[in-house]
Amino acid sequence: MAKGYWIAFGDVSDPEGYKACVAANAGAFRKYGGRFLTRGGRMETPEGQARARSVVIEFPDHAAALACYHSPEYAAAKALREGRAILDLSIVEGYDGPQPGD
Repeated sequence: MAKGYWIAFGDVSDPEGYKACVAANAGAFRKYGGRFLTRGGRMETPEGQARARSVVIEFPDHAAALACYHSPEYAAAKALREGRAILDLSIVEGYDGPQPGD
């Protein structure tokens, strides 16, 4: 079964206030099996435009990724983000098919 992923790009305007959102996110991500693959580390944007932070979170499957987003736990964390950060988020299904060279 293919995993599910949150792919997010964000700009944080209030780093101190944003800490409460990060702390609240932890419960939702833990409950739905979310695991950070990237979390705002060094990046380069060779094409297009990006925000200051890039985050990829892996979930056991696409259904879990969607359930986490629609959960009351994440809704509470999202409310704490309001006015502190802007986020572009896509929830995508992983790919388990043939790869180049297969």
